[in-house]
Amino acid sequence: MQTELAPEFKNTPEGREAEAILRKCVHCGFCTATCPTYQLLGDELDGPRGRIYLIKQVLEGKPPTQSTQLHLDRCLTCRNCETTCPSGVQYGHLVDIGRKIVEDKVPRQPADKALRWALKEGLNSPLFAPAMKLGQAVRGLLPAKLKAKVPEPRPAGAWPQRTHARKMLMLAGCVQPAMAPNINSATARVLDAAGIQVVIAPDAGCCGAIKFHLNDHEGGRAQMRANIDAWWPQVEKGEVEAIVMNASGCGVTVREYGHMLKDDSAYAEKAARISALTRDLSELLPDIAPTLKPRVKPPSGLVAYHPPCTLQHGQKLRGGVEKHLRTLGFDVQVAQNESHLCCGSAGTYSVLQPELSYKLRDRKLGHLNQLQPSAIVSANIGCITHLQSGSEVPVRHWVELLDGAMR
Repeated sequence: MQTELAPEFKNTPEGREAEAILRKCVHCGFCTATCPTYQLLGDELDGPRGRIYLIKQVLEGKPPTQSTQLHLDRCLTCRNCETTCPSGVQYGHLVDIGRKIVEDKVPRQPADKALRWALKEGLNSPLFAPAMKLGQAVRGLLPAKLKAKVPEPRPAGAWPQRTHARKMLMLAGCVQPAMAPNINSATARVLDAAGIQVVIAPDAGCCGAIKFHLNDHEGGRAQMRANIDAWWPQVEKGEVEAIVMNASGCGVTVREYGHMLKDDSAYAEKAARISALTRDLSELLPDIAPTLKPRVKPPSGLVAYHPPCTLQHGQKLRGGVEKHLRTLGFDVQVAQNESHLCCGSAGTYSVLQPELSYKLRDRKLGHLNQLQPSAIVSANIGCITHLQSGSEVPVRHWVELLDGAMR
């Protein structure tokens, strides 16, 4: 696609990156077939091709409007279009650039602005955990909409105390320890059984995705740098062999630290090293499954697996979870219909775009429930919480399923 950038963008890093991405797009429209919002709304501007046009117009100098902003806001950033695109268009990076430019040029309504500020500052605040604990204590009294965001409290279980020669760093996450603490401890127990010690750097915090995707790019990058600083001593000394992620939303972000900080001379090399070391938990299964298999006693009943967009489209990791759980004896199935589509969680999307989000959730649960599962598993805290809010079937992380079968 030919484009002529406006002078204000022509010689900026963002402008050059956006222009390179735009030039790859041939406007074939294959992406619209797999875009969740296009399927729901049927509007060209609510699909990747239309949003690319809108971003191109802004980069060429056309003033954006609130309508431009709305169509970009409605994007889930599920990156399904990237999986579909035959030309390799990096739509996710382009929409991040476009949203930030529009955010700087189009004032938001005060209520919308306040909500977005509360999300980007509150979800990774030290106050989030006590607020969640309080919410869980009075969960039965909460209005339905708020109750859907507060999962039932679940114990974390014991953290393994053994030490091993093999060590891996793990990001605890910002909301996961408060909302589903058993995911991290189950990960530690499973890896401990395979002879791997999980190490959590106390100064590592939010991966940076929340702020970055709410258009606070500098705030997000500051969190990325803080994590690199927290991990670097052990990485530099060669004390850890990988940085393992059990939330695919965090994983896809940390895997892109090298890209996000490529223009930062002080951090570019370190960020690239951190990205190269990052592994989704499922990538360890081929290595650890043979060791674990004698200890695993899978429960009876079919388990439905929902692959998060951040895993199958963002990280391009497809088929591994279900394949290796089956080798361990679990009866795992993926819905035959629309397994590639987003469940509607998409970070803060379920709060900012609830109507579209819940339509996608119910659509996803309809397909999963056709399998008549005894449980639903996924690989990202956002998907798990969102699906559970509409499901009578328990929804868990797959590592909790494996941990339970070992115990």
